[in-house]
Amino acid sequence: MEFSLLKTDKKSNARLGKIITDHGEIETPIFMPVGTSGSVKGVHQHELLNDTKAQIILGNTYHLYLRPGLDTITKARGLHKFIGWEKPILTDSGGYQVYSLSNNRKISEKGVEFQSHIDGSKHFFTPEYAIDVQRMIGADIIMAFDECTPYPCDYNYAKASMHLTHRWLKRCCERFENTSSRYSFSQSLFPIVQGSVYKDLRKQSAEEIVKYELDGYAIGGLSVGEPHDLMYEMTEIVTNIFPKDKPRYLMGVGTPTNLLENIALGIDMFDCVMPSRNARNGMLFTSEGTINIKNKKWKNDFSLIDDNGTSYVDKTYSKAYLRHLFSNNELLAKQIATLHNIRFYLWLLEESKKHISEGNFNEWKNKMVKKLDRRL
Repeated sequence: MEFSLLKTDKKSNARLGKIITDHGEIETPIFMPVGTSGSVKGVHQHELLNDTKAQIILGNTYHLYLRPGLDTITKARGLHKFIGWEKPILTDSGGYQVYSLSNNRKISEKGVEFQSHIDGSKHFFTPEYAIDVQRMIGADIIMAFDECTPYPCDYNYAKASMHLTHRWLKRCCERFENTSSRYSFSQSLFPIVQGSVYKDLRKQSAEEIVKYELDGYAIGGLSVGEPHDLMYEMTEIVTNIFPKDKPRYLMGVGTPTNLLENIALGIDMFDCVMPSRNARNGMLFTSEGTINIKNKKWKNDFSLIDDNGTSYVDKTYSKAYLRHLFSNNELLAKQIATLHNIRFYLWLLEESKKHISEGNFNEWKNKMVKKLDRRL
């Protein structure tokens, strides 16, 4: 994997960059739609490619490991071929599930034992096995195994968890170096900064992981309930330590405003289930603010979903029609809403790139944030 830093905004730390993988180029800053089980819910791969203009998607190691399982994925010659997606893929390591399955897992120095949410069967992930699994899945970018701490989190627990994540990282790197890709393309490993919302821990964690001189670096353990100001504070601490010539990935973030504020702090890559999950519940993100399309006020509103929209669905369907589909529980409602929201997120980052290039990102960002936080 190669990364080129093309430009940095003069009034913020926003960056233009390019990542080159064996499955194609990624222009940063970029948002990655979440395809948890090898599918962005309700969206065809050709729609992701042609309508939303997605450049990279994310797969979830834990879910793919359970279903369809490693045997099926390896027989298909990796996740790209299995799902029919020829562009880059990133997989998380399963560490977030350590956090989300807190009632069904046991953490030790060796790894994590967890129960399947599907059938209750027990499984054990070590840092080494997390690398092995991601080798078998075959993503272009894979993540080191970590523990994602909750919020709020006691300082001593956060410190112990951070050190455990660092020890696991060492084991991940050793396994990664001693194995190779199972398929005909290379893979890159990103380590993850932890430390909850404690400045000294975040600083210590960032300083530790950059010693490994890997292809990129990630920030985990944020967007788990902490106030947004704390998220931004932790991000700024870490990005000031990360090397400028490597991509920075903020995991699991976030709202449109979160994306813009973190781009201003120097983040290059994002993922979040919010655009697709909220879409299925009728919440639309638009260039003028958020819409609950189920509300009666849209019943006879025949204007387009987003007057500033650039996707097929934005240019075709009205608010009234989409509300009608939701009112009748039509499957098409969730599909249209999901396509709109994902395209909106990617449009927002395309606009970010444009304004970084033009040298007026900060002014544009401040104007957009005021609009994005409105409820229409």
